[in-house]
Amino acid sequence: MAAFTLLIACLLLGALVARLARPPLGLAQGLNWWVINLALPALVLDLIPQLRFDWQFWFLVVSQWLVFAGAFAGFRLLGGRLGWSRARIGALTLVCGLGNTSFMGYPMIEALHGRDGLALGVVADQLGCFVVLATGGTWVSALYSGARTHASAIARRVLLFPAFLALLVGVLAGGLGGWPPLVDEVLQRIGSTLVPLALFSVGLRFRLQLGEGQALPLVLGLGWKLLLAPLLVLLLGVVAGVGGLTLTIGVLQAAMAPMISAAILADQHNLEPALANSVLGAGILLSLATVPLWSLALG
Repeated sequence: MAAFTLLIACLLLGALVARLARPPLGLAQGLNWWVINLALPALVLDLIPQLRFDWQFWFLVVSQWLVFAGAFAGFRLLGGRLGWSRARIGALTLVCGLGNTSFMGYPMIEALHGRDGLALGVVADQLGCFVVLATGGTWVSALYSGARTHASAIARRVLLFPAFLALLVGVLAGGLGGWPPLVDEVLQRIGSTLVPLALFSVGLRFRLQLGEGQALPLVLGLGWKLLLAPLLVLLLGVVAGVGGLTLTIGVLQAAMAPMISAAILADQHNLEPALANSVLGAGILLSLATVPLWSLALG
């Protein structure tokens, strides 16, 4: 309960500071730099050596691709029937096909299922959602904006991402017996900064301004991201015989709010950024209730 209270408090504090305290320009970007380049790799290095890999881990990766592929197919079909622009289809595919599996996912999973659940959440995020963002997300943004992308640039983005490199080092360290106690403590303390700083940064960026004609796309988008996608992932897990905490974490990561980076990608490629940010803001708020409900339903 204390962990979930911290989650809410940091989000609210960030939102209040953004509106009342006139924070310095670039504060959110600076916090994000620390989280992505230091806190997240440290957390990965701390958790992965303690993880005992299991055959069911494929589910954590495939589930993220399923969410993205479903969004791509679903919004392409809906968009054609409802007369949506290519920009709107691309925006919804990005923000509702990619989940906030790190900034929101890590704190919520740790609050609901402790460090054992968090370690599995790292696998779903780094081997699943991040790779989907770097490959599928880049491709979709280029497809719907008319821009060009190169396979070599995508490969560099994946292979040189700090947390992905930390994942490889962590697997190696685990195979060698783990870190010495002093190193492990340092990594844990640096990694522990991720939760408050990431959520504070999310609060700083929080926006909810719904434009004309955007209500239906928002409802359909979040209906997929927060309800239908995790339900589909749950069905996949049950049919494939996946169970226990792995099934739970796979479903919860599929049910996370839309990804902040996906909204930024939509903005950079002029894919209806106002809608993307509205879906992002509404999704963050709703996920504070829907993700715990999914966790409760899964036991």
